[in-house]
Amino acid sequence: MSIKDSKVRLSTVLGAVAVLAACGSGGTTGEDATVRSQDHPELGRILVDASGKTLYFAEQESDGVVRCVDGCLDFWFPAKSTDGAAPSVPGVVLDVLRRADNGQSQLTYEGMPLYTFQLDNSAGEANGNNLEDDFGGTHFVWHAVTIDGEGAATPAETPGAGGGY
Repeated sequence: MSIKDSKVRLSTVLGAVAVLAACGSGGTTGEDATVRSQDHPELGRILVDASGKTLYFAEQESDGVVRCVDGCLDFWFPAKSTDGAAPSVPGVVLDVLRRADNGQSQLTYEGMPLYTFQLDNSAGEANGNNLEDDFGGTHFVWHAVTIDGEGAATPAETPGAGGGY
């Protein structure tokens, strides 16, 4: 198989994954408002959702304004609050904001909207940590929420525009 054929197949598979995500296959990720801290072997203590998926924030949303909309939501799933209230985690400031694009409640950490990542397939994975991508003209830099001040320091850039997954 040539490199070109491999790229075409990878693009086809990733395109199918994006379509499935948009159709709701990943939509349940982060819907339960249960949040807890968990030890991660490389990042230290991180925040995870009810299913153990790592929670992330984007530097570009540090002002509390949601910029991950449209195509971004095919890969980054808002951590939702089903009852409109923030869960309680000792020593962590969690709250809820209402998204301007769809009116849904989304959990925040220190004012920053929280997300899970489509390419974290199992509990404890942090494939989105320090990941960089672009959606709708906005360049995003994503970080796992670490609550002990440790984490990976080297950004990983995703190839291509529009996410590149």
